[in-house]
Amino acid sequence: MTSTAIRPEGHPAMEHGRSLEDTVVVVTGAGGGIGGAITRLVLEAGGRVVAGDVRPDALAPLRDTWDEDRLTTHVGDVRGEATADALVSAGVAAFGRVDSVVANAAVGFYGGVLDYSADEVSLMVDVNVKGTVWLARAAVRQFRAQGDGGDIVIIGSVAGLLIGGGKEAVYAATKGAQINLGYALDRELRGEGIRTTTIAPAGVNTAFAAADGRFGDRDPSEGDFMEPSDIAQAVTYTLRQPRRMRTELWTMWSMSEPH
Repeated sequence: MTSTAIRPEGHPAMEHGRSLEDTVVVVTGAGGGIGGAITRLVLEAGGRVVAGDVRPDALAPLRDTWDEDRLTTHVGDVRGEATADALVSAGVAAFGRVDSVVANAAVGFYGGVLDYSADEVSLMVDVNVKGTVWLARAAVRQFRAQGDGGDIVIIGSVAGLLIGGGKEAVYAATKGAQINLGYALDRELRGEGIRTTTIAPAGVNTAFAAADGRFGDRDPSEGDFMEPSDIAQAVTYTLRQPRRMRTELWTMWSMSEPH
C-alpha cells in the first residue's frame, strides 16, 4: 500500500529550507576558529564566500584549499568602515552580489574592570561594536541596491545577556551592544526582507577562548565545550531558513555548562 500526502487546495508544498548553492556570504574573522568553520561549511554547501581577516597568514589555508571561483579573501581591520565597504565590494566584484554577511570578528580580554589597559578597552569596543555596525551598514546598502532582501548574522555571546561568567564586564558590554543592535536592526529592516539574527554561544573550544585567560592554565579543548563547527552549523541553518521566518536571537550552551 502506498500513501499520498494530501494538502488543502492551493496550499503550497512544505518548504524544507533554502539552498546555499551559489549564495554569496561575507565572513569577518574568517581566519579564526569559528569564522573558519563558518567559511568552510558555507563553501561545502555550494556557497561562495568573501573571507576577511586582519591577519594575512590566517587566510592562507582557505586560499590553499578553495579556488577563486568560490572564495575571495580580503585583509583588513574591521575597526574601519572602509574595510566593511571593501568586503562587500569584493563580493560584488567577484560574484556579482552579496546575499548575507556574518559579523564574526571579535576581541575579548578576561579580568576585572580595572585590569584592562585603555588600549584593550578601546580594541574590544571598536572591533566588537563598531566592526559590527560598519558591516551591517555596508550590507544594508548592498541589499537595498539588489532589492531582494538578505541576511545579517551577528556572532555575539551569552555574556551579552549577563549570564556568562564574571570578570568580563567590558567584553559583556560589547556583546550586549551587539544583541541590542541585532534586535533594533530587525525592527528597522524586516519589512524590507532583511533578516537580522544574533547567535550567542557560551564556551567554544577555540584559540580565542584559550587566549583570553578565562580558563587559566587549562586548555579549553580539555573541557566539554562546544566546537566551532557547532556554531557554523547554527549559521548555515539560519541562512537556510525559508524567507517566511526569521530567528532574532539564538543562545547556545554545551550540556555541561550551568547558567
